[in-house]
Amino acid sequence: MSCVRYLMHRRLFRHLSKSVCEHRVHGWLRNQSRLIRTSSKAMTIMPAWVIDQYGNNDVLRFTNNASFPIINYPNEVIVKVFAAGLNPIDVSMRGGYGSATMAMKRDPLNIKQTGSEFPLILGRDVSGVIMECGLDVKYFRERDEVWAAIPPWKQGSLAEFVVLSANEISHKPKSISHTQAAAIPYVATTAWSALVNTGGLSKDNCANKRILILGGSGGVGTFAIQMLKAWGAHVTVTCSHNAERFVKGLGADHVVDYTAGPVEEPLSALEKFDLILDNIGGDTERWALGLLKPWAGAKYVTLVTPFLLNTDRLGIADGMLQTAATVATKTIKHLVKGVHYRWGFFAPSGPALDEIGEMVDAGQIRAVVEETFSFSQVPKALEKVEKGHARGKTVVEISKGGS
Repeated sequence: MSCVRYLMHRRLFRHLSKSVCEHRVHGWLRNQSRLIRTSSKAMTIMPAWVIDQYGNNDVLRFTNNASFPIINYPNEVIVKVFAAGLNPIDVSMRGGYGSATMAMKRDPLNIKQTGSEFPLILGRDVSGVIMECGLDVKYFRERDEVWAAIPPWKQGSLAEFVVLSANEISHKPKSISHTQAAAIPYVATTAWSALVNTGGLSKDNCANKRILILGGSGGVGTFAIQMLKAWGAHVTVTCSHNAERFVKGLGADHVVDYTAGPVEEPLSALEKFDLILDNIGGDTERWALGLLKPWAGAKYVTLVTPFLLNTDRLGIADGMLQTAATVATKTIKHLVKGVHYRWGFFAPSGPALDEIGEMVDAGQIRAVVEETFSFSQVPKALEKVEKGHARGKTVVEISKGGS
């Protein structure tokens, strides 16, 4: 009898142990799936504007079947796009500009086949809401409103969702809408990289410094004017006569009209500058460095460089070699004259956007939006950017909440 009782107890114990174990395993799996899922609806596709080859505006194609972005690294987040800003770089990328360098950045080991970047999504500015966070993301959480400048080697913001690294995003300024926010990040981080990272300026050392911005009515120039004035600099700008009132309204102290004749003549009559930011390129290098204070640490920073053109034309290795030779030659040539020659590049930075966001909320920087388009009007919006001569940003509203 005791033997029978023992067998019955043993079977009961096995059954209970199995039930408890299964309950724990299922609970653990549920918890893990909640942590690593890529979307609350397990989405696999989304609407987006894509290109399948490089070319003019005709290559743009709308699809409801674009691949849904996934979190590949624990420091990444998925953002639902409310608004996307368009820049001249989007027009250039549509035509294949920088494709060799971007391909190397996406695939450093050259494992994938040529053309693996397609279908490619354009759009470098984004403002939206975080939908998912990777396991290592601590500073952000789901439903946070964020903005970012998207690196050109990543899929862009002309889609319903985009995936970004946590160090590339920042909390959106509370004082502006998503539409306004989408007008700032790319030009802001480009100007920040050129003036702060390359030019060595900061809010602590900028007071009373004389800054010249060549091409001050474009996106980078209009942001640079506002930031430099907030830091106490004296800002001189070149622009067309039609944009003179516009840039003065942003805070420019002195404006030189380039349509009235060669600008080097009126600029040469002014006091020398501590830093020049060149958004024009061309033959400005021939005379612009002569406007700097010699042997005083003055810098000339140009955003118009041959780097991507060299790698597109010559390939990565030869292009980089040609680029290194060019910048080294010019640096030494001007260094012996007592001025510093530098190249500036776009650099995505969440921490930079943190500081920029504080200036926006303090009223020191305002978003300059010229025109907004609906998601269905992306080709028209990109066409407007291609024509140029805008005094503000072109923004596409993707989802509700972007007003």
